[in-house]
Amino acid sequence: MSSAMHNEPQTVVLSTGQRPRIAFVQACWHREIVDQCRTSFLKTIQQHGYRPEDIDVYEVPGAYELPLHARRLVQGGRYDAVVAAGLVVDGGIYRHDFVAQAVINGLMQVQLETGKPVFSAVLTPHHFHSCEEHVGFFREHFLLKGAEVANACAETVSKLSALPGA
Repeated sequence: MSSAMHNEPQTVVLSTGQRPRIAFVQACWHREIVDQCRTSFLKTIQQHGYRPEDIDVYEVPGAYELPLHARRLVQGGRYDAVVAAGLVVDGGIYRHDFVAQAVINGLMQVQLETGKPVFSAVLTPHHFHSCEEHVGFFREHFLLKGAEVANACAETVSKLSALPGA
C-alpha cells in the first residue's frame, strides 16, 4: 500500500449504515466575511471522510433567520446535524446583543428539542467597524471558526451515532 493511501480519510458511515448528512446554513449579511467560514468548513469536513454530496448549503438573509431554518431542516429528517454561520454586529440602530442572544439561544433550543446537533459559527463581536482592519481580522477568524466547527461537527455526529440506542 502506498503512503498516499494511508493519508486518505475513511468514508464516514453511521451505526445505521447510512452516510451522515449535514446542512450548512449561512446568513448573508457580511457575506464577504461569513463566506470564509463556509469555505473552511467544507475543506475541513472532507478531512473527516465526508464527501461534498454529504453537505447541503443554504443561505438566509441574516442571522436572526438561522434558528427557524435550522429547525425546519432538522424536522425534515434528512440531516444528522446543522451548522449555522453568521456575523451579528452593532449597526448603531438596535442593540445587537439582543439579536445575538436570540440567535444563539434559538440554535440551542432547536438542538435540545430535536435531539440533533446544531453548531454555531455565529460570531457576535462587541466592536466591529467596516474598516479594512476589522474586515480582514474577521475574514481570517472565520477561516479558523469554519475549521473548528467542522471538527466539532464530525466528532459529535460520530459520537452520537455510537451511543446506545442511536
